[in-house]
Amino acid sequence: MNLHLPDGYQNGGDVVTEILRGAKTIAVVGLSSNPMRASNEVASYLKAVGYCIIPVNPHESEVLGEKAYARLEDVPKAVDIVDVFRRSEVLPGVADSAAKIGAKVLWMQLGIENSEAAERGRKAGLVVVENACLLVEHKRRR
Repeated sequence: MNLHLPDGYQNGGDVVTEILRGAKTIAVVGLSSNPMRASNEVASYLKAVGYCIIPVNPHESEVLGEKAYARLEDVPKAVDIVDVFRRSEVLPGVADSAAKIGAKVLWMQLGIENSEAAERGRKAGLVVVENACLLVEHKRRR
């Protein structure tokens, strides 16, 4: 896991624990309705443990009983974490969108890293997590 903190970020300990405790709404970029996809498994778990899940995928209309949105900018409510299940090369644009909507955290799932996106997010004031699974990290901290 790579963690990038914005300038001036103050924390009292485990940043990931703070993120998970403080978050209520998670926009899942690339969330698929296919239950065999990792995005669906992770989002199902997060919803089951009490987070509000917002699917962001232009190819879906509804996932896990929640209305899907084509872009982060289309989501009508505040988002705490933007959890990304997309190829690394599209991440800089996702980082810009996450900053634009006022998200607090840009989370790149296991196997996903992009230094340009991480730096854009960090400079925009986001906490950026690369190469880590939200499900795994939540289970570790229960």
